[in-house]
Amino acid sequence: MPISPGTYAVYTVRPGDSPYSIANQFGSSLADLERANALYPPVTDPGLIFPGQKLVVRVPGTSQESTVLHQVTEGDTLFRLAERYSAGVDMLAALNRLEQPDILRVAQLLYIPAFVYEVEAGDSLYRIARRFGSSISELARANASRPGFSPDVLYPGYRLVIPLPSSTNIVVFRPLPGSRIAAGTPLAGSARAFEANVLYRVRDDAGRIVARERAVTAAEGAPAFGAFSAPIAFDAAPGTPAGAIQVYTRSARDGSIQDLVEVPVLF
Repeated sequence: MPISPGTYAVYTVRPGDSPYSIANQFGSSLADLERANALYPPVTDPGLIFPGQKLVVRVPGTSQESTVLHQVTEGDTLFRLAERYSAGVDMLAALNRLEQPDILRVAQLLYIPAFVYEVEAGDSLYRIARRFGSSISELARANASRPGFSPDVLYPGYRLVIPLPSSTNIVVFRPLPGSRIAAGTPLAGSARAFEANVLYRVRDDAGRIVARERAVTAAEGAPAFGAFSAPIAFDAAPGTPAGAIQVYTRSARDGSIQDLVEVPVLF
């Protein structure tokens, strides 16, 4: 599962840009930029890019975890970015501490709840979507307008932006989808929850409860988003090689599950 570590910026090509100038701007290498975006034959002519295209560019010397930043360009709004990356508008505003969410500055870097995956030989968009608990349409939106991106053909080494599992009020940062977990693996995310009460449980693919429902207290309660973290506790051995972490809240009115987020995992 080649999650690509480091921080990546989603950059919109401007008139006069070249792959070399973009790589130089971010302190990246031209070879890495070309590989990450399939800027090579037979996908495209060498160095051929067009204004408005989106490129994924690695930013050296930053986080060793897989992190995505979107560099704001003309016409971007928080609503459009939320739609592109399958995240809530309020969530994006909170994660970026935007006091005026309606005002975005050109060239501003916004944190996006997503990670980067490097395509392997034999991959398909369908298989990648299933592996990470996403959908083909979500992956297509997150990677729209990128050179080399096609729902039908993926090239080894190409780097896809994968939205993190989220609902309107909950996003799970760790573990990443498809990760192998055990008792004590950290669970972390951000949630807008009544009285800051976030719940989680773990099931295997046969429906067996591996970790019964437990509460985690977020740093802040609704209407704010608060960070939460806790080591995952196991109550039983999983009966299948894979399963899911379920993170959610319950209705104060009738106890029903709300804002369910499922993270596919391996045991």
